[in-house]
Amino acid sequence: MALPVRDQMKYWGVAAIIFAVVLWYLGNVLLPFILGGAIAYFLDPVADRLERLGLSRAMATMVITLAAILIFVILALAVIPTLVRQAGDLIATAPQLFRDLRDFLGTHFPSLVVEGSPMREALVSIGQTVQERGAELLNTALSSAMSVINILMLFVIVPVVAVYLLLDWDRMVARVDELLPRDHVSVIRQIASEIDATLAGFVRGMGSVCLILGCYYAIALALVGLNFGLVVGVIAGLLTFIPYVGAIIGGALAIGLALFQFWGEWYWIAAVAGIFFLGQFLEGNFLTPKLVGSSIGLHPVWLILALSVFGTLFGFVGMLVAVPLAAALGVIMRFVIDQYKDSRLYRGLEHDREAP
Repeated sequence: MALPVRDQMKYWGVAAIIFAVVLWYLGNVLLPFILGGAIAYFLDPVADRLERLGLSRAMATMVITLAAILIFVILALAVIPTLVRQAGDLIATAPQLFRDLRDFLGTHFPSLVVEGSPMREALVSIGQTVQERGAELLNTALSSAMSVINILMLFVIVPVVAVYLLLDWDRMVARVDELLPRDHVSVIRQIASEIDATLAGFVRGMGSVCLILGCYYAIALALVGLNFGLVVGVIAGLLTFIPYVGAIIGGALAIGLALFQFWGEWYWIAAVAGIFFLGQFLEGNFLTPKLVGSSIGLHPVWLILALSVFGTLFGFVGMLVAVPLAAALGVIMRFVIDQYKDSRLYRGLEHDREAP
């Protein structure tokens, strides 16, 4: 005999509370495991495709691991040191950039930056804040990354967890399926399938789009000779998963830097602007439709809300779990709405009388 709905809601509510408490108190401990699980989920389709080509699951996992090690070594030797150096230089030169902007405004729009004017004070304050907070953030990140425990967690535990989860992914999914309540197994499978489709479309699809656009912006800006082009490209690529935010922030930053560096050489400034216009054209017409799809059921406003709420409550770990939880809640809400619209509460008694 199935449990009453009230009892089922009680058990699922207790499970949700336990999950939130564990995430609250053990967030930092769970970080490498969440990262490892995310990597395994992202790479599972690659392993499945290699299996269809004739490789065993173990061999497919080994091929993916060796490829990942090779890519990491190349990045560690060629890209990461340059990225860190450019980020530090950008933070260090931010006050000078704002002083140059103040001088430019003083030459062409003197009324805006007279001594004691709000514009002048704002520019000085922004420059000092960027330097102080940026340097503090960079030093904190570097100092924490240099600690032995964080190196162990991020560079040893995460890859190990990812490899083991990738190797056993299909067996874990089958085991979870065996543990589903038999009375609701078909409904849960349907909801889980929709959640997976949403996550696959967004996480894997947008992850690929961010990687492609980040590489494109970084390489293109470096080719035109823009200072800090690598940092700007990485920032624009990372923020691409929020619609238009990556292009707006990256484009404004790149064009602003180009105005200082190439003032008077308008063709270079136009080239920098053209890089972002071309990137947006490629994203909107080719990358997003092909890799993400036209309908993934995850509205940008819902995504931003989830990132804000879970980031505020649980920190960085909360931001990592925000996307899958937002996708799951979105699918569950659509299911609840469908059930409500099929219920007598929505249709009413008059509808039942007219149905025959």
